[in-house]
Amino acid sequence: MMLKKNKTIKLLNYYKLINYNLIYNNKPINRYKKDNYEISGNKTKSLENLKKTIINIKNCDLQKQAKNIVFSDGNPKSKIMLIGEAPGANEDEEGLPFVGRAGQLLDKMLLAINLDRKKVYISNIINYRPPENRRPTDKEIKRYLPYITKHIQIISPKIVVLLGSTAMNAIVGNDIVISKMRGKWIEMKFGNYKTSVIVTFHPAFLMRQPAQKKMAWIDLKMIRDKKIKLNI
Repeated sequence: MMLKKNKTIKLLNYYKLINYNLIYNNKPINRYKKDNYEISGNKTKSLENLKKTIINIKNCDLQKQAKNIVFSDGNPKSKIMLIGEAPGANEDEEGLPFVGRAGQLLDKMLLAINLDRKKVYISNIINYRPPENRRPTDKEIKRYLPYITKHIQIISPKIVVLLGSTAMNAIVGNDIVISKMRGKWIEMKFGNYKTSVIVTFHPAFLMRQPAQKKMAWIDLKMIRDKKIKLNI
């Protein structure tokens, strides 16, 4: 009985944490632009070259209507990489991923397992905002998939967290649904690099479906435990 009570208390604390002071506005959050992480020259050059390659993509309609490329945020030295779907309006304005309402919730979720943006690295499957925040098309995902694959290889994370069904379908495959895939560890290779991948719900989905936060909490605890196991 006491064990059940303790679990209930922990779950209530988690709900309180990820909902507390969640500001619903459209103002982008300016994060970590001035942080200067000391990484190797090779990794710095590889990331710069990848970003330039994406900027130089020809005949990309997404790029033509976007204000900024949204390449990444967080710590490139981190061994935990989070991958979302695509930038929204706030992200397009700021040039950073997850800076709107969903980004605020993501920050609360990371904090719940003692992480923050200085301890993880964040990117998206697509680097430019789709019009009206629509879902990227299969053609767009196919075009950008080689770049996020290369991105993963450069960062070399021990843990890759796929946020939402679009990221899951792009990386893992189209023949699966997130309700059956989330909360499971799978080993995947990106080029010659092998890493552990887990799928969880996108923060924007959790805002629409708050009842699923209890499942996201299970996923977060799995990430926390894996982090400890891998000594990250």
